Amino acid sequence: MTDWPSLIRDIPDFPKPGIVFKDITPVLADADGFAAAIATMAAPWHAAPPAAFVGIEARGFIFAAALAQALHTGFVPVRKPGKLPARTQVHDYALEYGSDRLEIHADALPAGARVVLVDDVLATGGTLRAALALCRRIGCDVVGASVLVELQALDGRAAWGADVPLHAALRG
Repeated sequence: MTDWPSLIRDIPDFPKPGIVFKDITPVLADADGFAAAIATMAAPWHAAPPAAFVGIEARGFIFAAALAQALHTGFVPVRKPGKLPARTQVHDYALEYGSDRLEIHADALPAGARVVLVDDVLATGGTLRAALALCRRIGCDVVGASVLVELQALDGRAAWGADVPLHAALRG
């Protein structure tokens, strides 16, 4: 299996000084690396696949869609405001530097549907918690969350604090 974690590169001072950005685009560009990363992310869900993987805009879409394809399930997007055409449920949430909003189609899935939330990176956990609230608001049974990379120094797992298992393919 390809050593996909070695493909992630650090970009210092992006998007602003003091931040070390985890650039996952080399993983996406390498067919074997991307396949290996998806296999690692999919492993916890093989025994009991969800009805859908719920991907968080924007890079979460990439991984959630690939997981859905790999496990033959559905994919549902959680988007920034104004991007979904039908009736939506919204959730406003606080960030360390302000606030943001996420939306999901109100009829994206039937009540009780088992879903796994997916994003590329777990930093402080706010976006993942917002997606959890949205999915619960439309009646989904959130059975897990999966991220490619968990930035342990930012302690997002502690902030996650949910009663839902959180799988990180790479913790660093």
